[in-house]
Amino acid sequence: MRHRKGNTKLGRRSDHRLAMFRNLLTSLFRHERVLTTEAKAKAVRATADEMVTLAKRESLHARRQVLSVVDDAKVVGTLFDTIAARFADRHGGYTRIVHVGPRRGDAAPMVYLELVDRQATPADDDKGKDKKKAEKPPRGEASAPSRRKKREKAAAASA
Repeated sequence: MRHRKGNTKLGRRSDHRLAMFRNLLTSLFRHERVLTTEAKAKAVRATADEMVTLAKRESLHARRQVLSVVDDAKVVGTLFDTIAARFADRHGGYTRIVHVGPRRGDAAPMVYLELVDRQATPADDDKGKDKKKAEKPPRGEASAPSRRKKREKAAAASA
């Protein structure tokens, strides 16, 4: 019997689906966070966890197995050197899905697929916090000099 042997097709041929998963995995390990649809994230999450588990073995065979899925040697080096070292004491569950909301256009549910122990970048920290706005002078005071300058330029051009 072949019960529960199917996978998510995502409306694509098998070669297209495999290429999409490989690109998504490469981007995930390069940036440690990727914005994608919920269905794609759920479909690729198990493979991403499997790649991290292989990287934790630190053997040549495991490196070649990961290279068969992730083509970028630099990304594989990062996976084996830094990412696997961070997850050395964790047994599975290396990725998380954070819901963002519907995509504008087709309302597809968008999510962030990210590594659990991802270091926050400074750009991510600034997005959530309120930035202090630059102090602006009141509207009447700011517009007066510019009107005066415009009048002076118009007068100089006509004279």
